[in-house]
Amino acid sequence: MTVPIDYTKRPASAAQPPQPTQQSPVSLSKVTLTKSAPTVSLTKQGSAGGTLRVNLNWNARQQEPGRGLFTRKPGAIDLDLGCLYEYTDGSKGVVQALGRLFRDEHTFGPQPICWLDRDDRSGSNSGGENLFVDLGALQHIRRILVFAFIYEGVPSWAAADAVVTLFPLGGPQIEVRLDEHDPQSTMCAIAMLSNADAELSVSREVRYIRGSQKDLDKTYGWGMRWSAGRK
Repeated sequence: MTVPIDYTKRPASAAQPPQPTQQSPVSLSKVTLTKSAPTVSLTKQGSAGGTLRVNLNWNARQQEPGRGLFTRKPGAIDLDLGCLYEYTDGSKGVVQALGRLFRDEHTFGPQPICWLDRDDRSGSNSGGENLFVDLGALQHIRRILVFAFIYEGVPSWAAADAVVTLFPLGGPQIEVRLDEHDPQSTMCAIAMLSNADAELSVSREVRYIRGSQKDLDKTYGWGMRWSAGRK
């Protein structure tokens, strides 16, 4: 796995900002992004504000030889949630547990625009992993690519049965299921948040990358330099 090497500052610790105290209202509807309907506008549904929570949940399980039932084995599959970000001033970076980059390095106020809450090493935490995006700083956001990768365990997206759900402050939840699989890939680009022409949209990607974050960067033209990293 790789991390970018063109950072000039790094937090003294992996401590994250306090999680938002505001709670997303209960929504009776949900939008599932599919190949035939891959994009939704947060602006048009009145959800382009507040703090957006992006949740990754999965099952870390393996099938025991000769048995038909699945048995959870902690650590069998360790998925990590992260994002590449690009802001309107041209600054770029990554937020991920790898390299302990739990928050963005380019902020425009007292708190970051993007940050992670935890690193769930087993998939057994019912809350999964959460990425937060401060849409109050929308004027500074150009694009954010949400991704996940298998840090440990046999590459088995099918067994992981992963799903990413976006929880806007208002409006319906937005679900992206990783229901297509490439057994030779450990990296998956899941969704793109794009801010263009005063409209914030979310687009389904579900694009598997055979390689590391460096290859993800190359695929989407982020243009950063990378080096090997670890947790």
